[in-house]
Amino acid sequence: MELIKELWKFMKARKKFWLLPILVFALLLGGLVVFAEGSALAPFIYTLF
Repeated sequence: MELIKELWKFMKARKKFWLLPILVFALLLGGLVVFAEGSALAPFIYTLF
């Protein structure tokens, strides 16, 4: 959680709010990869890429 707090403080202080969608997309993509690795849905998810 500390990393997220520091990133938010950085974005707020430097007015770098354009980084937020990039970070959210990266987290969602990482979560999808982790979820797809151990699931029966993996073949269907991999067809998206």
